[in-house]
Amino acid sequence: MTSTQPEPVDIALELADPHCLTEEAMDSLLAKAPWQRYVVLGDSIAEGVREAIPGYRDASWADRLATALRRIQPDLEYRNLGVRDLVASKVRSTQLDPALEFRPDLAVVLAGGNDILGRTFDPDAVQTELARMISSLRSTGCTVVTMGLFDITSSPHVPEKYRAVMKERLAVLAEHTRAVSFRMGCLYVDLPSHPCGTEDIYARDGLHLNTRGHAIVATETVRRLAEYLDTKD
Repeated sequence: MTSTQPEPVDIALELADPHCLTEEAMDSLLAKAPWQRYVVLGDSIAEGVREAIPGYRDASWADRLATALRRIQPDLEYRNLGVRDLVASKVRSTQLDPALEFRPDLAVVLAGGNDILGRTFDPDAVQTELARMISSLRSTGCTVVTMGLFDITSSPHVPEKYRAVMKERLAVLAEHTRAVSFRMGCLYVDLPSHPCGTEDIYARDGLHLNTRGHAIVATETVRRLAEYLDTKD
């Protein structure tokens, strides 16, 4: 007789990873989470493009966060508007209005990663686009989260000829994102300084994260939200 039960997913490495929170740890940190309408804006990082690797749950950081929040707020509504290949201006022009129509109380905004891949890179223009999105969301009372990106030039899959310029642009993008976030009252997730940035967290395409990387991003986002919640006591 053939079993109809799904095969168990092996997440042993994730459970043993000191840089990945367990569900129980997330629940403890988010116990006072008030958010009920969670939206994600951005490019492929927001969308959740990833490479699955053994030992880690095949889920994006954004979906992991939604799952964690839903354990606290079972009626949580979640919408992910992320679309790969979009530059910051396109993220704003195509996703901001739908995000506002959703009436979120928690938003994660990720933009600029594709801008650094162009022939030229204007960090001030990216910062302006981020500021426009953040301002619109914050004006509704929404909690806004932003992130600096991991330095993917640590990945062996990034062609050597692109490493220097990508490394410089990623650092500049992170600094501009941090600056606008602090100025506008966002919660900034500092991935560039994470100790796993030089470890095996990257996909073989030389652009994205693997599922370990996504688990770590989810963990750091939960930690940042928990820090914010602690200030509300």
